Amino acid sequence: MTTANKITILRMLLIPFFVAGVLYYVRTGEEIYRLGALLCFAVAAICDGVDGYIARRYHQISELGTLLDPLADKLLLMSGVILLSFEHGPHLAHLPVWLAVTIVGRDLLLLAGLLVIHLAIGKVKVRPRLVGKAATVLQMAAVLWVLLKWPESLLHYVVIAAALCTTISGVWYVFDGMKQLGAHPVSSPTKK
Repeated sequence: MTTANKITILRMLLIPFFVAGVLYYVRTGEEIYRLGALLCFAVAAICDGVDGYIARRYHQISELGTLLDPLADKLLLMSGVILLSFEHGPHLAHLPVWLAVTIVGRDLLLLAGLLVIHLAIGKVKVRPRLVGKAATVLQMAAVLWVLLKWPESLLHYVVIAAALCTTISGVWYVFDGMKQLGAHPVSSPTKK
């Protein structure tokens, strides 16, 4: 178990505390819960960069890490975006439901594509893209924006940028997957 993998697991363990903090805050309005949720989310978001840096810098890239890191990202972001897309009365602003649908829809499409490629070829090559990293950062920024109670008028721009990057990255990953399938003999016509 590498240090990078331990940090990734810590990120995953923070998610239930983040969710509980938000739920308790919207129920009671007590700031300590919002601050706790904010701290959990911020630490998990920062650790996303830290574990990647440690893995690359100290040559700790592992197969487990390549599975856990994106899983931790998806769990953190989906829990945050879905949770904050519900109306929370006077306590918190909410993210648009269409943003949650865009993010969840893209991730389900990519998961289905990964499964098809894995079943057809056996090995899936995922090349991280800059637009995918930007989508992750903007999604995290949108969640943090709501938790920090920054002006809702500007949140709209962060949400649109997050949705655009999420959509573009999804299309790009689909093309990458189609290229992998197209290059493999399994997709060639069979001779009769």
